[in-house]
Amino acid sequence: MGGIAPAHDARAILEALKRVVLGQDAALREVLVCLLARGHILLEGVPGTAKTLLVRTLSLAMRARFVRIQFTPDLMPADITGITMLTGGGTQEFTFREGPIFADLVLADEINRAPAKTQAALLEAMQERTVTVDGRSHPLSSTFTVFATQNPIEFEGTYPLPEAELDRFMAKVQIGYPAATVEQSILTRYVEGFEADRTETYGVTPVVDARGLEQLRTTADAIRVEPRITGYITTIVRGTREAASLTLGASPRAGVALLKASRAAALLEERDYVIPDDVKLLAPAILRHRVSVAPELELEGVTADQALKAILDRIEAPTA
Repeated sequence: MGGIAPAHDARAILEALKRVVLGQDAALREVLVCLLARGHILLEGVPGTAKTLLVRTLSLAMRARFVRIQFTPDLMPADITGITMLTGGGTQEFTFREGPIFADLVLADEINRAPAKTQAALLEAMQERTVTVDGRSHPLSSTFTVFATQNPIEFEGTYPLPEAELDRFMAKVQIGYPAATVEQSILTRYVEGFEADRTETYGVTPVVDARGLEQLRTTADAIRVEPRITGYITTIVRGTREAASLTLGASPRAGVALLKASRAAALLEERDYVIPDDVKLLAPAILRHRVSVAPELELEGVTADQALKAILDRIEAPTA
């Protein structure tokens, strides 16, 4: 696939992200893979780790409309979906006023601070890609993607997402603190005039538009997947259900998500076929929010990633 324009564009988007969001290469790759695979993303990291910067940069590289919604305990469904209003004048007719969800890339900041009803409205829009208000359906953008953030250390005043709703996110991408050298580079960049709230300082040139993104996605959909790869994915997903370390395993939807993400990963590497490493590298991000660690192991500090690593290490990857 080397040299094909869509694959080149995908790499160019990734490089643009790396130039602005420093020291988060693995997370950036996972986010872009999910976007190419038409998936929504759960971003987890403490405040100040460039989650908003990441999504804003992505919107610049794609000529996409970006909006950030701060989720709070008093946020109502209509605040994000929109409302039907009675207009004045002689006609006295009802018109629909779009909410912020009608953007291309939506950052749902601290989604677990909003009540369940508001979370459900967002998740329904994610699944259906339409918004229904007063019995009328309103289609969302073809580029519509939700990036929902959660703070992993602050739980007071939050409404945790149920497992069934977490399963709607293709991946849970973890964004941690940067290395010391990277953190110093971040400070140096601010000394030189960079400002996170001034997009003109990012130096990002648009790579694709909505049509270009759709072309990338169509190309990813055509990536070849051999039976040995689908068998490998099936074995991994079923392995999460059989592992003694987990009380909740991944659903068949997780296998579909891992398949789609692996195709997008192959596209990023400019290949027209999926290899086992595509699957193995993405499995933690795709599965970590879909499994539950056994309580007794959780008390010992065992994480979902550690349990998944043990499963992946036990399963032999297929060879040619």
